[in-house]
Amino acid sequence: MVVELLGYTKPESKRLDAVFGALADPTRRAILTRLASGEASVSELVEPFPMSQPAISKHIKVLERAGLVTRGRDAQRRPVRIDARVLAEATDWLEEYRKLWQEKFERLDSLLEEMKAQEKSDDDSDSGARGKNDPIPSP
Repeated sequence: MVVELLGYTKPESKRLDAVFGALADPTRRAILTRLASGEASVSELVEPFPMSQPAISKHIKVLERAGLVTRGRDAQRRPVRIDARVLAEATDWLEEYRKLWQEKFERLDSLLEEMKAQEKSDDDSDSGARGKNDPIPSP
């Protein structure tokens, strides 16, 4: 019930789960970094990694299921391309929470500044008042 109230069962949530799951792996993030500079074949993507072609293909399938990459058809070649739309959705989701926390931190900063000012004001008024042990001024 709580999960439903928070919106974690919506289709967008499942898509975000897949995106963040795909991004959790450093190899997949490295593949996306490479694809940010342009499309590449699977064999081109394998080159910098100490992994087999089938292992890289599995990583690409995870990225593809998450909607982060697409495969095209180019005669004999099936280039892999980054698809920024789903990544933009994840960025938008993160931005909502960044704004929320930014607002909370700004309110906290304001409260702390008010407390400091009040403390300083209290200290200033205390220093002007005669204390119990202060000598009585002579007339």
